[in-house]
Amino acid sequence: MIICVGEILADLIAKETEEGIVYSRHAGGAPFNVACGVKKLGGDAEFYGSVGEDLIGKFLKEFASRRGLGAHIQNVSDRNTTLAFVDLDENGDRSFCFYRKNTADYCFDASVIGEIAERADIVHLGSLALGEEEGREFYNRLIAAAKRAGKLVSFDANYREDIFPDREQALKIYAEYLAAADILKLSEEELYLFSGEKQEESAVRKLSKGKKLFVTLGKRGSVFSENGGSVIKVCAPDLRPVDTTGAGDAYYAGVLYTLDTEGIGSVVNAMKRGCVCGTLTTQKKGAIEAFPDLAAIAEYLG
Repeated sequence: MIICVGEILADLIAKETEEGIVYSRHAGGAPFNVACGVKKLGGDAEFYGSVGEDLIGKFLKEFASRRGLGAHIQNVSDRNTTLAFVDLDENGDRSFCFYRKNTADYCFDASVIGEIAERADIVHLGSLALGEEEGREFYNRLIAAAKRAGKLVSFDANYREDIFPDREQALKIYAEYLAAADILKLSEEELYLFSGEKQEESAVRKLSKGKKLFVTLGKRGSVFSENGGSVIKVCAPDLRPVDTTGAGDAYYAGVLYTLDTEGIGSVVNAMKRGCVCGTLTTQKKGAIEAFPDLAAIAEYLG
């Protein structure tokens, strides 16, 4: 069982038209994307998060319920639902602007900590809640409970400096959660940012000490190391992206699904499935809607 905890929000993806810029609405939030991906692969996943009592919150809860993930999404009556405005460049690469002052994504009910720690095999945490003290406090208690119960803690950095007062504070806070993770996912940029190294292998070895580390390299695939050991690399399918929104989440859904169903040691299979999931997700717009089905993934895995 993989229980994903953290942000659920609406991605508003920009498109330029003759009438001006228009935005299409999509369900999103990195840990929610991961939960949806694991579910689509047939895995055992749940999601815990919060939305406001507004139109966007209603949309997200209905969307989640259709995917069997709505049971643990709470409504916060005095908060709005978090929004992420997404711009795409000519290569399909995205940039984000968050609307989340006094919004719901980092509000959690502490009473669920025990049940999450008891029922999960892997507790996967998103990163947006790190920008607020109440979000960090909930995560700290959840991590401690999961560790006491002998469960694995997963963390995807999704580094967002703009939700902190300054870079120094952001790096200091992130360092705590990188250290706490048993399974860690980073992008290539985050690898060098957090390691302070200039060479890929030395950076991977450094940050993988005490954990399993998966690093996405975009079209070059991904690399892995465990506890500072040898570095494994897997290539991704060579396809031109349409929209890279959610590609890293799709990759990680494939990874966590494989580790949960085939065993924590199934690293190479996890990377192969992750790379296919991530690449195929870039072929359509939207993070969740574009996630491939098992038949498409099986075709690439042979």
